[in-house]
Amino acid sequence: MQPNDPLIYSPALEEAIDRNPLIVTPDTLLLDVIALMSQARGSRCSLTEANTPLESIPSYEGHSSSVLVMEDNQLLGIFTERDIVWLTADGIPFEGIKISEVMTQPVLTMPESNFQDVFAAIFLFRRNQVRHLVIVDDQNQLMGIVSQESIRRMLRPANLLKLRRVSEVMTTQMIHAPATTSVLNLARLMAEQRVSCVVITQENGYGGFFPLGIVTERDIVQFQALRLNLAQTLAQTVMSTPLFLLHPQDTLWKAHQEMQRRRVRRLVVSWDLGRGWGIITQSNLMRVFDPVEMYGVIEILQRTIEQLEAEKAELLQSHKAELEQHLPYLPAQLNQQAD
Repeated sequence: MQPNDPLIYSPALEEAIDRNPLIVTPDTLLLDVIALMSQARGSRCSLTEANTPLESIPSYEGHSSSVLVMEDNQLLGIFTERDIVWLTADGIPFEGIKISEVMTQPVLTMPESNFQDVFAAIFLFRRNQVRHLVIVDDQNQLMGIVSQESIRRMLRPANLLKLRRVSEVMTTQMIHAPATTSVLNLARLMAEQRVSCVVITQENGYGGFFPLGIVTERDIVQFQALRLNLAQTLAQTVMSTPLFLLHPQDTLWKAHQEMQRRRVRRLVVSWDLGRGWGIITQSNLMRVFDPVEMYGVIEILQRTIEQLEAEKAELLQSHKAELEQHLPYLPAQLNQQAD
């Protein structure tokens, strides 16, 4: 294996840190925060063709998945897309509510001096069941924020992703609903099942389902910003469609590429004419880079190498024995050929 093509590649850490996160004061109204989160940040390029090379697609920040609440340079709390879904599912009216009333506190932080590789952040994501990690300096002052999405965007072509299949990390318990489901009920489903999306389906006549579209946490943020009546808005009128489908045998590198190319954080997996369903998210991709997961993979690879080496040695020994068996007869065979 070449030095510049390692099995495990640790990307440039600076690329994972958003140095300009959205910041609001505690008195900011919740509706104003949602409006901020729904606005595109950075430069967004136009839609690209499906065969556009990944490296030629400009990077962009898009909508923010979180907001930090600060006052007098002190970090007070964090508010995310998931919080919006949960508030929506609980039927809480957003009018007049201040962000300080619904923010999450305390905030999970990490000193930048300890942020030596992405694996530390991934470990904290998994252990604390969160998707954002605030980076601070030695004086506990804000330096930026790292998210699962920012880490996924910076991943480079790693052999580790190319060696793994979608089937190894996908979630098979896919939450789905018919097209006539209200968006409010979709939000309730997300909150109850603790998922980030609901796939909109219809029966396909083969004992399975056909995917029509998808509604995600980020969509709920947009609908709230637009002040839609979620109880009366049906999935079929607002879902993202059509869907790009993966197969379980596709590599994780392909899944990562498609997420990058299509500007999404999850993809639906389908097989056996829709009888089998699954979904792969950026959280699933992060599992591959979890240190515990990686150690397991390395152990499997080491055992495979040892087994191949043993088989190679056994094969060489077998060929040697066969050759030695024929050596006594070789001079006679040569004399016969000379005559």
